[in-house]
Amino acid sequence: MLVAACALVDADGRVLIAQRPEGKPLAGLWEFPGGKVEPGETPEETVIRELREELGIETKVACLAPLTFASHSYESFHLLMPLFICRRFWGTPHPHEGQALKWVRPHQMRDYPMPPADIPLIPFLIDLL
Repeated sequence: MLVAACALVDADGRVLIAQRPEGKPLAGLWEFPGGKVEPGETPEETVIRELREELGIETKVACLAPLTFASHSYESFHLLMPLFICRRFWGTPHPHEGQALKWVRPHQMRDYPMPPADIPLIPFLIDLL
């Protein structure tokens, strides 16, 4: 399964994470905003669409920088997830899908339970920020 995710970074160097709502797989865990890449979409287009749908914010392809990726085998599927950094976006993120949101410093991300595929991405954010 191909999923694209985004580490939104604010002016203070904090990263936005979202808590998966009840009723979804891995409910209660914290993750980077993003979602499944739909047929005909690039990962960048997926990130832009998901940020609009999930958080009500806008950005552009030129504002997305690829940082790293996750490759993780879950019980029933294999996940490949590029992670983009975005420092330029328009609007204020609001939870549109019932998820909790938090702005956290990269070194604090380890304090939040995350899906197994997301955990190895944290050191890249710490090094960058």
